[in-house]
Amino acid sequence: MKITVFGTGYVGLVQGAVLAEVGHEVICVDVDAAKVERLKAGEIPIYEPGLEPMVQSNHAAGRLLFTTDAAQGVAHGKVIFLAVGTPPDEDGSADLQYVLGVADTIAAHMEAPKIVVNKSTVPVGTGDKVAAQLAAGLEARGRGDLSFDVVSNPEFLKEGAAVADCMRPDRIVIGTDNGDVADVMRELYAPFNRNHDRIIIMDVRSAELTKYAANCMLATKISFMNEIAGLADRLGADVEAVRHGIGSDPRIGYHFIYPGAGYGGSCFPKDVQALMRTAQSIGYQPLVLEAVEARNDAQKTVLFDKIMSHYDGQIAGKTFALWGLSFKPKTDDMREASSRVLMEALWAAGATVQAYDPKAMQETQRIYGDRDGLALMGTKEAALKGADALVVVTEWQEFKAPDFEALKEVLSDPVIFDGRNLYEPDRLARYGLDYYAIGRGKS
Repeated sequence: MKITVFGTGYVGLVQGAVLAEVGHEVICVDVDAAKVERLKAGEIPIYEPGLEPMVQSNHAAGRLLFTTDAAQGVAHGKVIFLAVGTPPDEDGSADLQYVLGVADTIAAHMEAPKIVVNKSTVPVGTGDKVAAQLAAGLEARGRGDLSFDVVSNPEFLKEGAAVADCMRPDRIVIGTDNGDVADVMRELYAPFNRNHDRIIIMDVRSAELTKYAANCMLATKISFMNEIAGLADRLGADVEAVRHGIGSDPRIGYHFIYPGAGYGGSCFPKDVQALMRTAQSIGYQPLVLEAVEARNDAQKTVLFDKIMSHYDGQIAGKTFALWGLSFKPKTDDMREASSRVLMEALWAAGATVQAYDPKAMQETQRIYGDRDGLALMGTKEAALKGADALVVVTEWQEFKAPDFEALKEVLSDPVIFDGRNLYEPDRLARYGLDYYAIGRGKS
């Protein structure tokens, strides 16, 4: 099938590459000419395991093309995906200017019936707005005779596992009331739907709400466990024991009940805010979502609070080794990352940071440049040299089994602040290390 994808960001590029991998003919359209040229040369603008070779091989085979020519893209695709950004507006609501802008572009170049698929995360009712935008654009051209359908097909990708999530999805949600369009979408996704039927057909508005509800439920689990961790710290309990105790209940499960330094990234913070704004716009107070956001905002300061408590508020002139900058492992994404909140608080208090991350160093350099108080180190060991203490912010695999004897020798103050509960308090106590984790008290 001939597919066009507008947008070569995280969702669009992964979706386009995976569709090409199973044999569809895909053109990805982007307004950023420099990015398009990089993609043509096989350079991937994001880090995602497995994506680079997939893009390169399918581009070489001619199944995955990149262009800035919108007319070419519209002419090519029987199905056109909208995978452009929906950044938060000033009030936290989703900004639809790019989604509606692509709808205008499609209407300006459309010469045959099309199926327009909203892959971007958009508020409930956006499908109606896209349809209205397309209809108005076609009428303005005198082509109101051309038919189209707007489908909601939200993505459920996890950064760091996006390719695998696309190739082996848990579910494929398709929002449409048109049976013929549903059949086309079933054909499109047939290669990913062979072992058992993963496709769920519903109306457009329900599909739009499903995406927000899924992310907000996961964010709620995280914030709930962070609240329990705060209680554990104050009540002398161990949140890791609590986690095992409640996770064994199949109604709760072990997924997304790991306490930490707060969630970040491009989805959870934005989607919680956007659904809150949607609720408020119709006069409905989202009490649970407000609490989820408030707990997460507070959680991002917990590591700093533990540091200040340990040093009695006197950290000016101290140097902290920081392991982990990305908001989660297996990505270089630092959007809404807890590391940023921590570093900026440390700098404001007069401390300096020696940071290391396996993939996010370039992104950190892009965000902060040559900022005073920040040194980007080439290895995790280099980050420790000359540091007073270690702070672990992201749970990369290579941080999980350090040499604690060597670590104790190199740090000026033998203390670890662990934002991801990677280590056992009793073990670190035997090494003579002070250890502050999330909901585990102090060793």
